[in-house]
Amino acid sequence: MATDVRSDLAPTGVLRASINLGNPVLAQGTPEQPGGVTVDIARELALRLEVPVEFVCFQAAKQSFEALADGRADLGFLAIEPARADQLAFTPPYVIIEGVYVVPESSPVSTPAEVDRVGTRVGVKEGSAYDLFLTRTLQHATIVRGAEGVDLFHAESLDAGAGIRKPVEEFVARTPGTRVIQDRFMEIRQAVCTPKRHADTTIWLSDQIEQLKASGFVADSLKRSGRLDAAVAPLSD
Repeated sequence: MATDVRSDLAPTGVLRASINLGNPVLAQGTPEQPGGVTVDIARELALRLEVPVEFVCFQAAKQSFEALADGRADLGFLAIEPARADQLAFTPPYVIIEGVYVVPESSPVSTPAEVDRVGTRVGVKEGSAYDLFLTRTLQHATIVRGAEGVDLFHAESLDAGAGIRKPVEEFVARTPGTRVIQDRFMEIRQAVCTPKRHADTTIWLSDQIEQLKASGFVADSLKRSGRLDAAVAPLSD
């Protein structure tokens, strides 16, 4: 690895990794002791860069994005979204997560497409990947944003709530009178990202992620953290 890649990616001499503890599929634990696949990847990248790693933890993707955008973090783990691409450079995805809806058990809605109707109110986590996706794709339904989409759905008696499949299924299991629309409304492609860097740095980082997928590192990390609800992303062509 060229020294300029190290200095470009970790200009302070420490790799500052932004970790979203609000996504339990990718990160678990506490700010003092985070764990999960994003933490494992950040540690491994720091090892390969031969620099220390520092975790900057947040409870939402929006906060994680802001930390990258304003220079408080060097490396992040966010879904690939056009709304973020003007400020961040993304690697190929390392995992794929499904976004699904929860609806009242009595709802006539049975497919994701049927959610997009005039008068339908959908709860989403503000700044999440599915907020950005639904903002771009819903033509008729109204998005209601807050701290958690499923909590908004429940508290405000909305018509639907959006979220990641496993947490949504767990919410339904403990909330009588609700059900999951089984078909996904989106495939969330989670990638490593940085503020725009030198082209050689982006290429190096993308190569490392492809190696971590191919070697089984990502799959093993997901297994250790018990998050089998995410799939390792296919290798890039």
